[in-house]
Amino acid sequence: MMEVVLIILGTILLAPLAGGLLTGVDRIITARMQGRQGPPLLQPFYDLIKLWRKEAQITNTLQVFYAVIYLVFAVLSLVLFVLGQNLLLIIFVLTIGSGAMVLGALSTPSPYSQIGANREILQMLAYDPILLITAVALYLVTGSFKLSEVVAYQTASGQPLLFVLPLVFLTMTYVLTIKMRKSPFDISASHHAHQEIVRGITTEYSGPYLALLEIAHWFEVVLVLGLVAIFWANSWLMALILVGAVFLLELLLDNITARLTYRWMLQSTWVVGMGLAVLNIAYLYLA
Repeated sequence: MMEVVLIILGTILLAPLAGGLLTGVDRIITARMQGRQGPPLLQPFYDLIKLWRKEAQITNTLQVFYAVIYLVFAVLSLVLFVLGQNLLLIIFVLTIGSGAMVLGALSTPSPYSQIGANREILQMLAYDPILLITAVALYLVTGSFKLSEVVAYQTASGQPLLFVLPLVFLTMTYVLTIKMRKSPFDISASHHAHQEIVRGITTEYSGPYLALLEIAHWFEVVLVLGLVAIFWANSWLMALILVGAVFLLELLLDNITARLTYRWMLQSTWVVGMGLAVLNIAYLYLA
C-alpha cells in the first residue's frame, strides 16, 4: 500500500516537471528549426509562475469548476496509467477530463470560446476511436486490457509490440499530434501566435485558472507519450528512444505543415488512421 502511495505522489509531482521540460525542449527545437534562438529551457515554468501571480478574471464560477475537473481527471488518467490499470478505463477518464474542458468553454458567452469548444469536440471525435481501436489491438495480442499485463507479455516474449502492431503504432501519432496541439491538427487552441489571436477554447481563462489548464495539458502529453512507450515496454532504454523519436517527428510535422480544417482532420484520422489500425488487426487474424 505504501508503495502505491509513493508511486501516486511521485507521478503527481514529477509529471508536471516532465511536461514543462518537454514544452521547453519543444520551444527550443521549434525555434532552431525556424532559425531563431528560442527561449530558455525553463521558460514554461516562468510563464506558469507569472500566470499564478496574475489576477484571475472569470465570466462565471462554472469555468473554475470545470478547469479543476479537467485537471483532476488528467492527473487521475496518468496515475491509472502508471499503476498499470485497464486501458479502457484510462481512455474513459481522459475523455471525461476533455469533456469538462469543453463544458467550461461552453459556459461563457464568448464566440471564440464557443467555436474553440466545438472544435475540441471534433478533435475528441477524431482521436477517441483511435484510442479504442488501439486498446482492442493490444487485447488481441496480449489477451488483456490491463497495461501491467501488456508490459508483462512483452517482457516474457521478448518481442516489442511495435513489431506486431506497427500500423496501430503509426495511428498513435495522430493522437499525439492532436493532444500536443500541433499542426496540422491544432484547430481548437493553437499555441502559435501567428495562427490564433485568441486561443480558442481557453480564450476566457486567465491567471491561475489558465495555469491549471496548462498543467493539465502537461499531464495529458506525458500520458500520450507513455502510451507510445508501451509499444516497446520490455526495454526502458528503447522505450525512451522510441518516445524521443516520435516527439521529434511531431515537432518536425508541426513546422512543415499548415493547419488543416476540421473536415480534413476527421477524414485523415478516420480514413487513414483507423484504416491502418483495422488493417493491422485484420493481419493478426489472417496470420
